[in-house]
Amino acid sequence: MVQVYRTSTIKRERRTGERIEQLDAQIIDVLNADHPQSVRHVFYRMTDPRLPEPVEKSDRGYRHVQDRALKLRRTGRLSYGWISDTSRRGYFTPTYASRADFLRGMKEHYRADLWQHADVYCEVWCESRSIAGVIEDDCRELAVSLYPAGGFSSATLAYEAANAINYYANERPVVIFYIGDYDPAGVLIDVAIERELRLHLNPGIELDFRRIAITAEQIDQLDLPRKPRKPGDRRAPHIQDTVEAEAMPAGILRDLLHGHIESLLPRRALAVAKIEEEAAREYFDVLARRMRK
Repeated sequence: MVQVYRTSTIKRERRTGERIEQLDAQIIDVLNADHPQSVRHVFYRMTDPRLPEPVEKSDRGYRHVQDRALKLRRTGRLSYGWISDTSRRGYFTPTYASRADFLRGMKEHYRADLWQHADVYCEVWCESRSIAGVIEDDCRELAVSLYPAGGFSSATLAYEAANAINYYANERPVVIFYIGDYDPAGVLIDVAIERELRLHLNPGIELDFRRIAITAEQIDQLDLPRKPRKPGDRRAPHIQDTVEAEAMPAGILRDLLHGHIESLLPRRALAVAKIEEEAAREYFDVLARRMRK
């Protein structure tokens, strides 16, 4: 459930059919221009008072956007794949009819090592699965591990992640980019994750843990939607207005992350890797054809 303003200057009268159609058009336009996005991302875009049909910054407003997005997908006006949701996933065991079938199935999973000549090892962590669903494709394209912490991370996740870093970093410096909410809890979560990771990293591994979103500067620069902090919360007293990570438009968030990661890669690493991957997949096709004979 999204926690947002309980009050709003937008009047709570029932929307007419014409106004619902306008809201639907706004949702379609936002997702047509940039997808996938989580429902939260779309909701925050719909709260823009400059829109012809804005929604209120409240749980009620969120539920309305959620309902309209579902109806638009049910009626075929919106692609199901344009809304990301990594909070619910199935678990599958792939099987293959033959060795040739296995090669054909696996060829698309072959990835060249983008980072073999990089000076650092890189990972991405984020506070929620909602954010992970929006940036997952970028992390996959750039071959970096992605960890949705789900709030304050479990000791087990941090331990296992640190062991992976110990293995894959191969004594190189480690850079972790973090995306999370800007609120009294959110600004402590990344601190706790970094502290827990350092407990299990091999001696001598240099860790650079960077929060790239949400920051106080981004809130002002992008005029991101804010909400007041919860009364009685004594953590991080310097934070008066809070901002969820989903308040940053998904396209801006992806571009930001993409730029940070690519800055660590050797020049043309991605282009070279794509050529290698295409050649490898053609080779797998040749092997699969031979196995049929």
